[in-house]
Amino acid sequence: MSETSSQQPVDPISAVGVITSLNKAPNGFYVVAQTTDGSDADLWKDALFKSKVTRYLCFTREAGPDVVADMKLTDVKDVLPEGFTPVQETMDTKETAMRKRRLCVKIIPRAAAEAAVYDIQIVAKSKPHLVNYTCLGEINNMGIWYRTGDVVHHQTSQETSITAIPETLPNTASRRTTGRPDYEHQSSGNYTMTASTNSLVSTCT
Repeated sequence: MSETSSQQPVDPISAVGVITSLNKAPNGFYVVAQTTDGSDADLWKDALFKSKVTRYLCFTREAGPDVVADMKLTDVKDVLPEGFTPVQETMDTKETAMRKRRLCVKIIPRAAAEAAVYDIQIVAKSKPHLVNYTCLGEINNMGIWYRTGDVVHHQTSQETSITAIPETLPNTASRRTTGRPDYEHQSSGNYTMTASTNSLVSTCT
């Protein structure tokens, strides 16, 4: 049995892509190079013939204006789900991302998001599945699973200056303006990404 689920990453996923090579991931992107049991997570791999063509899923949690709210895996001939954008090309070479299957993501503004995708894992079909994850579907005998969570909106507080202007008195040649200096409270945080380890249940359909 695998270990119990670890703590969810602090930041939601902001973009998802596909690359042709493990060393061609864009800056800030994490590559799902292996399944949860350590096997190669090549999404293009042919079960019958060895091919030099490879495809790997990648994603980033770098802060931006948008987040990934949902994901779907469909056949290439299916109608595109409403509100979803297909991942059609590889990020590094602009080639076809997948064959027969199509990964679709729903991108929405971070400020409007109540929930978002926080992690993506690929699981071998014959292996135990993951708790707290949803299965998108299968490709090349592997299941693509994702985990969602609530989006926490951090609000910064700022004190605005208050300026007092005394009333003008008769025969006063000048006015004096008194006030408090401005104070600004800023919050900052350093986030670290931790690898997920998960327990089993459920099935991928």
